[in-house]
Amino acid sequence: MTCANCSARVEKELKQTVGVINANVNLATEKATVTFDETVNSNQIIHAVESIGYGAILYDEAHKAQIAKEQAMQTRKMKRELLWSILLTAPMLIGMILMMLGVHHPLVMFVHKPWVQLVLATPVQFLIGARFYKGAYHSLKTKAPNMDVLVALGTSAAYLLSLYNGFFGGDKTHLYFESSAMIITLILLGKYLEHQAKNKTSDAIRQLMALAGDEAVVIRDGKEQTVSVEEVIVGDHVKIIPGSRIPVDGKIIEGHSIIDESMLTGESVPVEKKIGDDVYSGTVNTTGMFIFKAEQTSQNTLLSKIIQMVENAQGSKAPIQSIADKISTIFVPVVLVVALITFLLTFWLSKDVERALINSVSVLVIACPCALGLATPTAIMVGTGRGAKHGILIKNGEALEKAASINALVFDKTGTLTKGTPKVTETILFSNHYSGIELIRIGASLESHSEHPLAQAIVSYYQGERLSVTNFHATVGFGITGEINNQVYMIGNAQLMQSKGFHVKPYESLIAPIEAMGKTVVYVADSNEVIGAMAIADEVKESAVHTIKQLHNEQIETYMLTGDNQATAEHIAKQVDIPTNQIMSQVLPEEKANYINMLQANGKFVGMVGDGINDAPALANATLGIAMGSGTDIAMESADVTIVKGDLTKVHQLIELSQKTLRKIKQNLFWAFIYNVIGIPFAAFGLLNPIIAGGAMAFSSICVLLNSLSLNRIKLK
Repeated sequence: MTCANCSARVEKELKQTVGVINANVNLATEKATVTFDETVNSNQIIHAVESIGYGAILYDEAHKAQIAKEQAMQTRKMKRELLWSILLTAPMLIGMILMMLGVHHPLVMFVHKPWVQLVLATPVQFLIGARFYKGAYHSLKTKAPNMDVLVALGTSAAYLLSLYNGFFGGDKTHLYFESSAMIITLILLGKYLEHQAKNKTSDAIRQLMALAGDEAVVIRDGKEQTVSVEEVIVGDHVKIIPGSRIPVDGKIIEGHSIIDESMLTGESVPVEKKIGDDVYSGTVNTTGMFIFKAEQTSQNTLLSKIIQMVENAQGSKAPIQSIADKISTIFVPVVLVVALITFLLTFWLSKDVERALINSVSVLVIACPCALGLATPTAIMVGTGRGAKHGILIKNGEALEKAASINALVFDKTGTLTKGTPKVTETILFSNHYSGIELIRIGASLESHSEHPLAQAIVSYYQGERLSVTNFHATVGFGITGEINNQVYMIGNAQLMQSKGFHVKPYESLIAPIEAMGKTVVYVADSNEVIGAMAIADEVKESAVHTIKQLHNEQIETYMLTGDNQATAEHIAKQVDIPTNQIMSQVLPEEKANYINMLQANGKFVGMVGDGINDAPALANATLGIAMGSGTDIAMESADVTIVKGDLTKVHQLIELSQKTLRKIKQNLFWAFIYNVIGIPFAAFGLLNPIIAGGAMAFSSICVLLNSLSLNRIKLK
């Protein structure tokens, strides 16, 4: 694909294919993402692309080696054609410059002979430039003229005019062979530089892929053996020595060390790891030796998920790109009409067919819409890659664009504003039929089946042997029930107790002072009575106070939604400076989603930041869902953005990155548009030589790419 019209044409053809639900074609990544039903297979999709003159290959593990090989061949071919084009064009260009400077050396005069220029220009025009004729043929055949049509028409006109003047009675001093050859050479140079720059926009993906090592040392049957990363299976014991890279995700079972996780999280401070701690593929062991148990294969690691998410994001479109897409579909036909009008008007006014032809050639060449097609996708590629380096995984271009418009952020409490690793601080016994240790044992036995952060606090608080639980049932937002020794037990909040017919009012005098300190109270009951309660406290994240302050400084409103009680919610809100009238406590998952809808109905662009299963509906409903990566997979799936390690400062960095990326996109679109708006009239009035027009066209694409790449140099606060 050579320009925005090409990608638009391929996209249109795919969307028209029977059975295809949706298609998105990205000019910068050269990838198409296609959603289709069971009546279609990948071969039919590839055939649809090939039917309009383009090529396609399935982008999967089986074909990645072939794709890399073909891309390398394409780069070598591009480089080879450019070098030959320069070698053949250089004598004509140098001869033209020397003649303009008044040099009349015999060698200069020899280069200006019509037959010499014909010999030099013809291979450039019809062999090296064959790509433009092929592209023009296919685009005209499908009634979607593209950049190739403009180049083929413009250079052919200059070549044929030179052929007439040089050999069929025209003015032999007016040859434009060097113009046609130079236009093709400059466009090829621009395309080659564009190709190299586009590769740089994918650096983030390549760097992430390089993090996954090639080999791993596994211990099988008591013996160490070195295997490829792909051969590591779940359950393998993997040995890691200082300085080596961790091959797959797992849990340490022997030893301890300090691990550099900066390549995944963006955090520069190494993390201490001990037995029971998780380790991740791609991170680097800095000091001690340890053994971990593999819990994922190489295809399912956190690193592989990050790579997939970044790839998907880089291949997606931002809504702002629709402007460029709409213009590009009508741009080439309009340019063809302008070139024809230029030719007719110039000839009518000057009676000089040669001048009219050269002016129209300049219009055709300078108007190629390459920069227009690259303006948005290249900035999206660099922006999402930059986010990944900072531990911010952005699902698609739309999410990256949306983040810039957020003016209200809603935070979940547990695990988002707080550390999510609460601890049991005290227990209160209400019943005479149980002891304090029985209260804790029953609670820990029930909660051992739950993944909720509060459940983990209770489980870790009790170190003794747990009881067997049957008929376990979790009610999201309330608590859990189960049977122990044929007796029904339940553990949860006050609403759960009330729904089961128990009254907690008698215990308010004991509970109120605890809740006033920001602690969460969990009740335990059997089928007859409330046995007692446990007080659980969670610490506010150090980054929460700083992040909320930054957001307030930028006029972004903050809200807090929690399933916890009002006193706890107010205590935490006070610590992080969220206004009391902007918190909601004791809310169920659907109520969180409804609250998001209410804010949006009031004209807010709402970002939701959460980490739990109960946050998934709200994350999906929000303008922008931001999941803490330390949370659940369901939350991450529902969200538009994932913060890998749950660092809240990344939320502000995401908004800043989005604003700066959107600014680059607007700059790119402005320069792509303004370049054509200014360039076409200059060319039409004969103020631009075709060679300068060709150079300017190539330069415009390079400018757009360099402007996008400058995002790599920005520093996020």
